[in-house]
Formats: sequence, structure tokens, C-alpha cells
Amino acid sequence: MSATRSAAHDEAGASRPTTPRLVATDLDGTLLRDDGSVSPRTAAALQAAHAAGVDVVFVTARPPRWVDVVAEAVAGHGVVLCLNGAFAYEPATGTVLEAATMPDAVVTALVADLRAALPGVAFAAERAAGFAAERGYRNHHPVPPGAALSDRIEPVLDGATGKLLARCEQVADHALVARVDAVLAGRAVVADSGAPGLAEITGPGVTKGAALARWAAARGVEPADVWAFGDMPNDLPMLRWAGRAFGVANAHRDVLAAVDEVCRSNEDDGVARVLEAVVAGAQAREVGRR
Repeated sequence: MSATRSAAHDEAGASRPTTPRLVATDLDGTLLRDDGSVSPRTAAALQAAHAAGVDVVFVTARPPRWVDVVAEAVAGHGVVLCLNGAFAYEPATGTVLEAATMPDAVVTALVADLRAALPGVAFAAERAAGFAAERGYRNHHPVPPGAALSDRIEPVLDGATGKLLARCEQVADHALVARVDAVLAGRAVVADSGAPGLAEITGPGVTKGAALARWAAARGVEPADVWAFGDMPNDLPMLRWAGRAFGVANAHRDVLAAVDEVCRSNEDDGVARVLEAVVAGAQAREVGRR
């Protein structure tokens, strides 16, 4: 645990709630198995948490189109915070409820600077209107039907880019995020979600933590009442904001150094095990009050 996080933890001490009002969890590498599935144990734990009055929200780097397949596992709230916090998405209606997007002029300026600094860089964009990409962009996932493709990203921008994606084969995968971050010099948030050779760029201040804070505040939920789970550096703003932070055992070393507690890995239903303990404790306290 970091020194700052440890001091805050010690100050809160036993006053921290033993049952959260809200659980915020990353998906890939955290809640989901390595094959992208929701295990039966995890699905049951999520449902039990909701039945016990604990809300659950997904906070993910995924775009909306990759959320629908798992959103039914979360009962109650109906909203997923996508694209590292750029979109609040309602799977039931396929609607983006809130968006913190970058205008075309901002994206064009960032792209120009990255092209000048990183020859061979290629771009894609997650937009309000869907996915768009340069034809030279090396996509690790199937291009969705109807995606806008162009030799350069600028002609297929739509004025509402939630996340700009950058790949550059001339830069080692492990070094790309730091190189992109140095070029952009604070004009945007550059995140590492664990995808090799990919820099994910959102507007200034657009992070998982900021999106979660806004979503919770609108529902009267304080940070102390939130437990958060993650595995990669893009989860750190959310983990630092939450009253109690968990890293799964398979998490990045920076996450493991920052959290309050480490739970089992995603393959071993780590999040589910914590939720099961929460529900069991809530049930025991309810019995004790009778």
C-alpha cells in the first residue's frame, strides 16, 4: 500500500463501513475470467450483493458494444461507465447517457503532435457514433460492421471522440504509453489498460475515478461507502478515490502497491469471494438485530 493511501486508511480506521453501499469493479482481468466470461460464482455473488442492498457498477475501458455481453450480470443500476470514464452507457436501451468527449480540433492537434514525434503511429477512435479507424491501424479485435475507415483519422471524426487509440510498431509495446504521455504533456489523459502496444487517450480529467465520483455523487454516495476493484494502471484513479481499494492477485505491480487489500485472482473469483463475505456479514448483522 502506498504511504498516502496507508495514512488515509489509518486515519479512517474502524470508522470505515463494513458493508459498502456501492461496489465499483473493472471488467477485464478483474471481474471477468481470462476468456472474457462471467463465472457462475461471480454472477451469483453479484446478484446476492444486489439483493443485500449493495449496488454494483462496472467501470471499464471497454466501448459500449463490448459491454452488452456482460451487463446482464449486474442487477439494479443499469449503467456502465465505459471508455475509461468517457461514457456513461445504459445497456438496456443502448443509450449513451453522459459523455465527456473531445472536439475534433483537440483530437486533430493531439494526432498531429504524435505523428511528428512517433513516425508510423496509427490511430482509431471510439466516437459517439461508433468505431472509426485508419486503415493502417493494427486492430486486435474484429472491426465492427459499419465502422468508418479512412487513410487518416481526421476525416472520420464526428465531433465527439470519447477515446483516441494509438499504436506504433516502431515503439516497443511496454514503452508506448510513456512515450505518448510525454508527447501530449498533460493535454489529455493517457491510460494503460493492459492491452499490449496500445495507448488510450481521453480528454483532460477524464478517468475512471472522475467518472465514478460523478456517478456516485449524483446518488448521494460518499467515497467512504465505495469499494473498488481493479488490476491495471488505468484503474488507479478509481482505486485511489474509493474508500476501500482491492487489487486482484494478478494485478499490475503498481496496483498491488496502491491498494488496501489484495484478493484472489480473476481466474479464482477474487471479486466474488469478497462480495460473498460482504453478504454473509450483512446477513449475520441482520440476524443479530432481530
